[in-house]
Amino acid sequence: MTRAAVIGAGTMGNGIAHVFAQYGWEVALVDSAAGALDKATATIRGNLDRQVKKGTIPAEAPGEILARVKTGTSLDAAAGADLVVEAASENPSVKFAIFEQLDRIAPPGAILATNTSSISITEIAARTRRPEQVIGMHFMNPVPVMQLVEVIRGHATSDATTASVMETARTLGKVPVEVHDYPGFVANRVLMPMINEAIFCVMEGVATPESIDTVMKLGMAHPMGPLALADFIGLDVCLAILDVLHRGLGDDKYRACPLLRRMVAAGQLGRKTGRGFYSYESGKGTG
Repeated sequence: MTRAAVIGAGTMGNGIAHVFAQYGWEVALVDSAAGALDKATATIRGNLDRQVKKGTIPAEAPGEILARVKTGTSLDAAAGADLVVEAASENPSVKFAIFEQLDRIAPPGAILATNTSSISITEIAARTRRPEQVIGMHFMNPVPVMQLVEVIRGHATSDATTASVMETARTLGKVPVEVHDYPGFVANRVLMPMINEAIFCVMEGVATPESIDTVMKLGMAHPMGPLALADFIGLDVCLAILDVLHRGLGDDKYRACPLLRRMVAAGQLGRKTGRGFYSYESGKGTG
């Protein structure tokens, strides 16, 4: 496999396109918004320049890598792909519609992967006529830096599809981990309750965000505290994943903290809005 299509040019999509192109793949990067494609290309260029400065790629590499990324606004670009990775918004109806179209457009032998962080692979696969070739390929943010890829098998995903995607991840310099299709997979099923509990600690006045994050960094050797991490992920994304866990597993231990719901309702979503548990103008916590 040497030709990939990446659907969605946001934070995850541009990072996935970057990594595939860096490792020699021809990449079609697709987004319905032309402006998002321009922004993605600029982001990839900036990240490649950083890699040059760090000495991880040679000075001539950015031009060669960018030349392998072709952008467009039509899903028809998937017609030439061996592997399609969908990285659109974390919304089931959006993903279902995209996969119905990809199933018609992509070659019969192509693998259709989704970068979803929590939506059922089995439900996505059921929208296609090739459920055995549908799989989760959950990269971590920032994609060019983070090594882990969760490879998620849906109910019908074949051994051959799984083996192919595991090997592809390795050729991209990643460490793939095979998991099965249950709500939140592994990463978010373990991470989100921890973040949620940290938010309950803020709401109940147990400690400030800074204090909670310091405990987890210095006491548990976490590189980033759970509240700073929540701001980085996006509080709206955290809430959506917790709701998936709560609905899918039916256990109140996944019930989202009311403070998280209130902050999302107020538009305080973390880094992307300039304010969450911390203010990204002043660096101070909301307490």
